[in-house]
Amino acid sequence: MKPERFYELQQYERQLKEQGICIIAGVDEAGRGPLAGPVAAGCVIFKSDGPFPEADDSKKISEKKREALYEAIISKALSWGVGLADSRLIDEVNILQATHIAMKRAVEEACSKISLKPEMVLIDHVRLPDFPYPQMPITHGDALSVTIASASILAKVTRDRMMLEYAKVYPEYGFDQHKGYGTKSHYDAIRTYGLTPIHRRSFLKKILEEG
Repeated sequence: MKPERFYELQQYERQLKEQGICIIAGVDEAGRGPLAGPVAAGCVIFKSDGPFPEADDSKKISEKKREALYEAIISKALSWGVGLADSRLIDEVNILQATHIAMKRAVEEACSKISLKPEMVLIDHVRLPDFPYPQMPITHGDALSVTIASASILAKVTRDRMMLEYAKVYPEYGFDQHKGYGTKSHYDAIRTYGLTPIHRRSFLKKILEEG
């Protein structure tokens, strides 16, 4: 990563440090759009002066790079956590509410590991309702904050690993290739083999109506 890009990614962290805010958390999700599998959220807690990994938006970097950064993130963070909301919960409460639940679970897990609590939580795009910590939603936060970017990588790597395991259980669906997203091959598999327990039925109403 170029030094100027790494500097840019720390803009919010520097501002918080200047305000005397020392313990910050970043939160982001992966998997809101797929037809199958959970939505995953990551939370990473850092000091506002780092050390930070050279994390960037998880969608912009390769799988190999994400895997390497995953290890760097958990080694440099004060704490970290991952929260999940499975397909059943998504169907029960809708994807937005399920994402909020996964994010809160990730924060709770990260906070449970240490005595320090975040003085500010940076969240990609959304504001969490009924949340006990100060929060700052940042649109496109995974491309603007190294703390949120780190959380996005935890979420993405965790979810991708889960989908690889599901691919072994349901090999006909190609989850190892599309990770549950709505590709043509995935839709074809659904029409041929039906739905698995990890499919989001609320996302597939048209197919269900077709019988």
